[in-house]
Amino acid sequence: MSPLQPLFALLILLILTNEIVAAASSSSRSAAVHNPKLPPPPLSSSKKFEGSSDLVNLRYHMGPVLSSSPINIYLIWYGKWALPQKILIKDFLSSISGAAATTPSPSVAEWWRTVSLYTDQTGANVSHSVVVAGEYSDLRYSLGTQLTRLSIQQVIASAVKSAPLPVDHRNGIYLILTSGDVIVQDFCRAVCGFHYFTFPSMVGYTLPYAWVGNSGEQCPEVCAYPFAVPGYMGGGGPAALSPPNGDVGVDGMISVIGHELAELSSNPLVNAWYAGEDPTAPTEIGDLCEGLYGSGGGGGYIGAVMKDKEGRSYNMNGRNGRRFLVQWLWSPVLKACAGPNALD
Repeated sequence: MSPLQPLFALLILLILTNEIVAAASSSSRSAAVHNPKLPPPPLSSSKKFEGSSDLVNLRYHMGPVLSSSPINIYLIWYGKWALPQKILIKDFLSSISGAAATTPSPSVAEWWRTVSLYTDQTGANVSHSVVVAGEYSDLRYSLGTQLTRLSIQQVIASAVKSAPLPVDHRNGIYLILTSGDVIVQDFCRAVCGFHYFTFPSMVGYTLPYAWVGNSGEQCPEVCAYPFAVPGYMGGGGPAALSPPNGDVGVDGMISVIGHELAELSSNPLVNAWYAGEDPTAPTEIGDLCEGLYGSGGGGGYIGAVMKDKEGRSYNMNGRNGRRFLVQWLWSPVLKACAGPNALD
């Protein structure tokens, strides 16, 4: 035996020991990290608390919420929209303030009550009342069929400066909806919609806004799920659900619109309600419940939802006999995802 062999053996033993310790440390860190956009692994045994977790640290950061009543939504239709599509989306928006006497439970208005639980530092709640206060159509694709996040703000600037829409600092939300032939930065790849506030340098004012695109032609399997499913799920995964109003793209949009409006109302200037320490990438009340539509949801299962006589899936009722499938939202009271169609 060479006199160096024991030294080599000792060196190898030390290296292996260090690698084992490092691997254990890394495993421990990984176990503690959880993507807050997915339902936390330890779901409660109670069907009422889908997504509940003590790990979620949703905090109030002292900014405003949209508490002035009513919340005025100013719709900007970018591109070509069929009238039935417009009516469907406006019926959903009008359902947020729907009367209990005319809309059966579970209703869109009951779903919005979760949003109204959020308050500002004065104790004022997000408004229960939401109205469509104005509309503007850009049929000519004034900025082309490919938009960036900044050019979306230019669309708002055009709508405000040409005066069809007012400047509403106190009560306003500007909702930009792009038709299925419009390509938007990060659409389908990273986002299905987003919200922020306009820059005075772009629009002249600081105004809360949201954008949502019609994914029916571009990526229904991504942004209109579960009305379309990715190809890799086609073999043994869940089948696509039938949309409640027969329009995969717009029915899918409506859930994204609900998601963005809920977050915009509770975090309009990105300094109110969110989890995480980075305000440039906040995890908000819709993000915490992505993919959850009913009791028992989690792990890729959307939860228990209803079907009408034609087999179309929904989880809440709206005005004019409409039905919608809209994702649940994080409740600050239950510390869990909540929806009006909960089974318990």
